Amino acid sequence: MSAAARLISPQTLAGLANLELLARVVVEGALIGLHRSPRFGFSQEFAEYRAYTPGDDPRFIDWNVFARADRTYVKRFFGTTNTRLTVLVDTSASMGVPASPGAVSKLDYARFLAAALIHVAARQHDAVGLSAFAGEVHVQRPPAARARAIQALYHDLDGLRAAGGTHWSALFEHAAGRLGKRGLTVLLSDCFCAPEELGAGLRALAARGHDLLVFQILDPAERQPSAAGGTTLEDVETGVTLTVSAGDLARDYPQRLAEHVAQIRHAVLGAGGHHRLMSSDEPLDQSLAEYLRFRERHP
Repeated sequence: MSAAARLISPQTLAGLANLELLARVVVEGALIGLHRSPRFGFSQEFAEYRAYTPGDDPRFIDWNVFARADRTYVKRFFGTTNTRLTVLVDTSASMGVPASPGAVSKLDYARFLAAALIHVAARQHDAVGLSAFAGEVHVQRPPAARARAIQALYHDLDGLRAAGGTHWSALFEHAAGRLGKRGLTVLLSDCFCAPEELGAGLRALAARGHDLLVFQILDPAERQPSAAGGTTLEDVETGVTLTVSAGDLARDYPQRLAEHVAQIRHAVLGAGGHHRLMSSDEPLDQSLAEYLRFRERHP
């Protein structure tokens, strides 16, 4: 494995104290691994000239060409997309439990990925906003592209802590009232919720013209639990406990989890969104590459 690939692992990234530096490492690693898209995006390099048409941004008119040829042309660049991106981060208690020894928590993984998305937006000169939520929305930054606003987003991500339960209807009511213009909305969550409640909220955002991408983040031990003999499990959000046998975990749990993930995916797809199941030990460049491919389809 190359040094660049090792740097992308969540466990290694957790050792970087600066989220902006972390985001730069993730983004550069992901871009190295991708071929340039035939569509315009993900850089600020010059692409081509084309004739000016009413409505084009006059900042991109090439006045030197106009002076020589008496014709008006605009420069077209990779990356001039003017997209509004909003990142929704679940900070409920379940996101803060690293079920695997030595692993990063799901919230840390979400923080790292959110920082990478913010860095991509900054490269693109796109407006990006952030909402962090659990029982209520406790961070709300409307989309902006200014350098000071971007720095504030990194600061907000640094301060996120996992606590409490998730009030999904409050999140979507809050988001629907503030997102306004159409754009991209990315949800980072373990999606331990009622699929119908999630679906209803996503459909409300889709009705306002938002393209939706949901990263469902699970810990490796949640996907493949192991226990010798009987085990008592506790819901960190409600305090409810449940005693299960090793046989239950081996036989029934995988099927129930698979059914829940399938229901979440169905709810997301039913709202016209895109669903991606992630593991919190999965290299972040893979997560970011998924986002970049999503951007290609939703410029």
